[in-house]
Amino acid sequence: MQLLKKCLAECLGTFVLVLFGCGTACVLNCTASVPNEAYFMTALAFGLVIVAMAYSIGNISGCHINPAVSIAMLVSKKMTPKEFCAYVASQFIGAIIGGALLLAFFGSESGLGTNALYDNNIWSSMLIEVILTFVFVIAILGVTSKTSNGAVAGIVIGLTLTLVHVFGIHFTGTSVNPARSFGPAIFAGGAAFTNVWVFILAPLVGGVLAAAVYGFLAKGSEEEKEEDAAPAVKSTSASAPRPKTTGKKKRK
Repeated sequence: MQLLKKCLAECLGTFVLVLFGCGTACVLNCTASVPNEAYFMTALAFGLVIVAMAYSIGNISGCHINPAVSIAMLVSKKMTPKEFCAYVASQFIGAIIGGALLLAFFGSESGLGTNALYDNNIWSSMLIEVILTFVFVIAILGVTSKTSNGAVAGIVIGLTLTLVHVFGIHFTGTSVNPARSFGPAIFAGGAAFTNVWVFILAPLVGGVLAAAVYGFLAKGSEEEKEEDAAPAVKSTSASAPRPKTTGKKKRK
């Protein structure tokens, strides 16, 4: 039952991400070639969705709402393979529902906020998406590594997603999320669906790389913190107070 609730939360969160993130791109007619108000508002919309969902469902499922984040958690051994599969399935279902609503609201001619290859080059597009996802996921791993960051984690993650969109929309429209790309693409069809595998594979690779690099970088510092936090072992005999002599000396 607990896993089911987590999956429902992931489905809901991914649905909201696709509907409001990609939907904003449709409403404002955001284009990659023109960095105007629509460009920056679309980037901000994706970030704000993450902030909203992080403080809504974060305490239920962790608010991955992204298979690239989930695979990073799997590699980091923070979730089981069973949980990973359930999360990813839920994320794709949520994205498909979101994509269906986008189709109903805007029609396929709007593009539905789909991604596109940069200069029709698969390898350039994959490299860009790997880099964008790497930056996004390593920020998530870092800010969520300390429970004391819980109050600001959602804001940091949302701003990081905004950052990668500000940079990446010009190139590919910014995916960094296989589910977010797949949901609208199956309804848009054409090149968006033909090339969607790029925006599924590249973010997954970026997520794995981020988990591997962060695990390597954080390993030493985490061990040092554990050693510093460990209490010093004191000698019982040395630290124990000597008993006071209260009895009177006997007279001979």
